[in-house]
Amino acid sequence: MFFTSTDSLLRILVVGACSYVALVLLIRVYGKRSLSQFNAFDLVVTVALGSTLATALLSRSTALADGVLAFVLLLSMQFVVTWLSVRVRAADRVVKSEPRLLCFRGRFLRDAMQDERITEDEVRTGVRSEGFGALRQVEAVVLESSGALSVVPADRTGTLPTSLEGVRGWSDSPRAPADTTGEGPAT
Repeated sequence: MFFTSTDSLLRILVVGACSYVALVLLIRVYGKRSLSQFNAFDLVVTVALGSTLATALLSRSTALADGVLAFVLLLSMQFVVTWLSVRVRAADRVVKSEPRLLCFRGRFLRDAMQDERITEDEVRTGVRSEGFGALRQVEAVVLESSGALSVVPADRTGTLPTSLEGVRGWSDSPRAPADTTGEGPAT
């Protein structure tokens, strides 16, 4: 059967339109961070918002007000957690993982890669996707808190990249980080 009744179709149209408008307005009120994916917590909230919208649309037992209240709850929780993480360092450490150095000056940091469950092929894929043909063109590859790989190009002047400050496995010295276990330069 294609549909159970015209009432169910009408309900989906009305609840869908109202839920959509409510969600868009709430996202505007709560700010740009609402749909960001800076870390795993943000991803969970985004997925939960989508699931809540689907439930509000398709479940006859879920009233529009219930769905909107769930949106408010999820966005409020995200607001509180991100507000705390900006102001309280301990809260930030609980919510976010540290970025991790995976490759430095052409050498894979195998201990770090093993801890993060990242393969050499995945690092090479990240380097290629940024347009580099060889690892020697790259100063560093970092696994970010969001799970994305960031590729820092090699600086021909020998200047250390300040963007690596705060990255686990990075030191301020010009030598490779201590947990490098590679046998030689990666290619």
